[in-house]
Amino acid sequence: MTMTSEERPAMRAMLLARFPLFADLPEQRLAQVLEQAQLRRVPAGFTMFESEMPCAGFPLVLDGSVRVAKLAPSGREIVLYRVAPGEGCILAGSCLLGHTEYSATAVVEDDVTVLIVPPPLFHELILHHAPFRGFVFDMYGARLAEMMELLEEVAFRRLDTRLAQLLIQRGPVVSSTHQKLADELGSVRVFVSRVLRNFEQDGWVKLEREKVTVTDLQGLARFAKS
Repeated sequence: MTMTSEERPAMRAMLLARFPLFADLPEQRLAQVLEQAQLRRVPAGFTMFESEMPCAGFPLVLDGSVRVAKLAPSGREIVLYRVAPGEGCILAGSCLLGHTEYSATAVVEDDVTVLIVPPPLFHELILHHAPFRGFVFDMYGARLAEMMELLEEVAFRRLDTRLAQLLIQRGPVVSSTHQKLADELGSVRVFVSRVLRNFEQDGWVKLEREKVTVTDLQGLARFAKS
């Protein structure tokens, strides 16, 4: 939806707080951004875009989080990255710059407030506003590094050590289903459940419904480094 005149002052303050790069814009140009951008409030679980959909704009996340993932025909999912407050979706930027369609799916994890910059304004900012251009290409570099790390993990590291490291990073209490953990690791639920049961037998974790509690951090950490 287009912002009303009453909403713009509050949205201007939130935009500058989350994206300080816009503070360098002349006031008239900043007003143009707020006038042309689309404000959306999207609930958790909503699919913002899917593979092969055309890109409608460049989303700037003000609150909440979005998961961007690649889905296989079998239904398996591997998480590519998440978009948090103060970040934009680099896949959308790539589609706009390359005039291509989406190649992955984005699902809202936590209710989001997002400001969607329309394609003409996105291209104008890329060409004429150096801070915005730098922001976009800095994100490319950061996401590329994440993708390289993800590729290395999936291709070269064992599932059990990857799962151990994930539990260490997110513990001591990880509120998640086995399916969600499998999705994050690019695996399938049955394999993750098997590894978790082994961890429980070794006394490293305690399994409950939609929750994994790390009970022996040192033991799990030693295994993760093996």
